[in-house]
Amino acid sequence: MSVNKAILVGNLGRDPEVRYLPSGQTKASFSIATTESFNDRSGQKQERTEWHNIVVWGKLAEVCAQYLKKGRQVYIEGRISNRQFEGKDGGKRFISEIVAQTVQFLGGRAGAGANGGMEEPADFGPGAGSAPVMDDEDIPF
Repeated sequence: MSVNKAILVGNLGRDPEVRYLPSGQTKASFSIATTESFNDRSGQKQERTEWHNIVVWGKLAEVCAQYLKKGRQVYIEGRISNRQFEGKDGGKRFISEIVAQTVQFLGGRAGAGANGGMEEPADFGPGAGSAPVMDDEDIPF
């Protein structure tokens, strides 16, 4: 038995980039930052930020592209994927990505109402990939 699962909560470093493949499949990619706080040996508080490449497919990619923006906090659940590609100089390059299967939008949109922008998370899980595209009135935030 083996398990390949990643769970991240972080903030988008850039707006999602959307591509439509010739097959008709939609792909969204973006990065999120996670920050770890710790005390070093001298007792000084330190922070370390890690950047993670996220890939989302299908209807879930379309929803992410529409509602996620740089700075937005998001919960990602998915699998780790490592792949190789050829760089512009012809050399081999390697990349690690999280292929998201569940995406929850956390917090609120910029300029949200009187509750300080804190709302219930919007959950787009494994079943969301087959859900119809939602109108603005259907979105819970």
